[in-house]
Order: sequence, then structure tokens, then C-alpha cells
Amino acid sequence: MDLYVYYKVQAAHAAGLQGAVIAMQSALSAAHGVVAQLKRRPETAGGVQTWMEVYPALAGDAFVAELDAAVAQAGLARWISGPRHVEVFEDLPPCA
Repeated sequence: MDLYVYYKVQAAHAAGLQGAVIAMQSALSAAHGVVAQLKRRPETAGGVQTWMEVYPALAGDAFVAELDAAVAQAGLARWISGPRHVEVFEDLPPCA
């Protein structure tokens, strides 16, 4: 399964958030072997950006709890505007 997490951030908080997310993802990668990605939409609307964390090829649901703990420990809430939205997708078999 792949995990997608998106949220809003004030452009003025982007630099602080980026450093915190990169450090958090590095720690998660070392602990769980996940290859995390960090993305954002190219446009800023009203001084707000949309960011996305991607965690591909996860083995199970246990990582969601680990991610929640890492987010709390990193203190990401101080930079994020509103909730973090978590979406889980799973691969479908290819068409024959």
C-alpha cells in the first residue's frame, strides 16, 4: 500500500516545515526502510501552499501509528494550517 498525506501551510512557515519534515522522514526511513517523498503544489493561493508526503510500498497499517507519533514528536502542527489528511491506496493487479 501507499500512504499519501496532504495539508496546508502558510508560505511564511514553509522553510521551517520543510526542515522538520525532512528530518522526520529521514528518521522514519532509517527506522522502517521506507523511501519517503515530500511534494508541494507549484502555486500558492492566498499565501497558502498545499504539501504532500508520500510513503510508497508499505507492508501494513502499523506504519500509520508510527507516522502519527513521528509527526507529534517533530512538532509539525506548529507550521501546518488545519488538519493532515491521510489517504491509503493499494495496488491493483495489472490488466491481462
